[in-house]
Amino acid sequence: MNNNLKAYIYLVLCTSFWSGNFIVGKVATLFDIPPLTLNFYRWLIVFIILAPFTLRKVISNISIIKDNLFSLIIMGFTSISVFNSVVYYSLNFTQVLNGVLMISTIPVLIIFFSSLLKTENIKLSQVLGVLISLAGVVTIITKAELSRLLHLQLNKGDLWMLVAMISWATYSMMIKEKKINLDPFVLLETTIIFGLIFLVPMYYYEISHGKLLVLNTPVLLTIGYVVLFAGLGAYFFWIGAIKLIGPSRSGVFLHLMPVFSSLMAVFLLGEIFSFFHVLGALFILIGIFISSKK
Repeated sequence: MNNNLKAYIYLVLCTSFWSGNFIVGKVATLFDIPPLTLNFYRWLIVFIILAPFTLRKVISNISIIKDNLFSLIIMGFTSISVFNSVVYYSLNFTQVLNGVLMISTIPVLIIFFSSLLKTENIKLSQVLGVLISLAGVVTIITKAELSRLLHLQLNKGDLWMLVAMISWATYSMMIKEKKINLDPFVLLETTIIFGLIFLVPMYYYEISHGKLLVLNTPVLLTIGYVVLFAGLGAYFFWIGAIKLIGPSRSGVFLHLMPVFSSLMAVFLLGEIFSFFHVLGALFILIGIFISSKK
C-alpha cells in the first residue's frame, strides 16, 4: 500500500471518530458532564492504557525528547490541554452546527500558517481544493440555503471555538515542521504527559467550583468513546497521516466531518438524507481530490 492511500484511509477513520466526538461532546452537556473534567479523565485513561506499551520507549528516547522539549510542550498544550477542553466547553454554549462549521475551516488556517512561516510550499491546487471543500461544508450546514449563514450569530461558545481552531492548526504545524523521530504511540504518550501537566490544574479548578463528575451509564459511555475512538484511534491516525502527506493535505480531510456528522444523524437519529447532503459531499470529495493530487 502506497503512502497516499494509507494516509487517506487513516484520515477517513480519524475524521469519522472526531465527528462522533462532537456528537458525544454535545450529549455530555445534556448530562452536565464538566468539560475540563471529561478531558482530564479522557487523557488520563489513555495515558494509563498506553503506559505498559510505551513508557519504556519514552524513557529510552529521553534524549530525543530533551532535544525537542519545547516543541513537545507546545504540542501537548495545544492538542491535549487546550483543543479538547475548549471544544467540550464551547458545546455548552453553541450548536454542534456552528462548531463543526468553524472547525472545518482549520485547513484554511493551516495553509495560511504554512505560507506565512514558509514551512511548506503551497500550490494553487491546494488553495482551490480547500475553497471547493469549504463550499461543500457550507452547503451541508446551510442545507443549500446560503441565507441561513446570516443567522449564525457568534456567541461565547463560537469565540472559544476560534481558540480551538488556532490551537489545532498550531499543533498540526508542529507535527510536520519538527518531524520528531518517535513512534506515533510513543509520541502520543509523550504529548499526553505534557498535556496532563496543564490539565491537572484545570481539573482542580473545576472541582473546586463544585463541578463534580457523577458516574452513571451516560458518563461511562461518553468516557469510553472519547478514550477509545476520539482519543487513541483518532490521534494515532492523525499523527500517522500528517507524517505521510503533510498538514495541509491532511487538513483538507477535516471537511469530511460535516458529511460524517450528517450520516450519523441519518442512521442514528433517523433524520432524512436530503439532496443538499449529496451536493455538499460531492463538493467536499472534489476539493479533497484536487488538493491532494501531486
